[in-house]
Amino acid sequence: MYRVSMYMGYDKGLNRNHSVAMILAVLGDGARHGYDIAREVERRSAQRINFKDGTLYPILRSLEADGLIASTWEGGEGERQRRVYTVTDHGMAELERQKSVWDEYTHAVNSVLRGESGTSDWSRVKAWIFGR
Repeated sequence: MYRVSMYMGYDKGLNRNHSVAMILAVLGDGARHGYDIAREVERRSAQRINFKDGTLYPILRSLEADGLIASTWEGGEGERQRRVYTVTDHGMAELERQKSVWDEYTHAVNSVLRGESGTSDWSRVKAWIFGR
């Protein structure tokens, strides 16, 4: 089984945008704390994708700074406090944009693999993949 580990540097061909899209998709289904986000990505990917320690929380902080997610502290008196994240309207719009670009990208790659010719807005795909 092919398994991708997510960590700073995003080896194995995955970059930060893929992580952002996956996090936003998970949070689109409801509020979760960080550990639960990571476990849900693992569950949805049949344990093929996991976030290594020290990778998820910097991304979450960045998403919050960009206004894509929001967080609150939860936990009663005497209980462990946990930060719970929710996706914002801006984050949902970004998720829809990234889904569209992902669909264009996978269509383009599939066209190449199958020897087909196709059309795609490569400038949007390139900007998403390479952050330009």
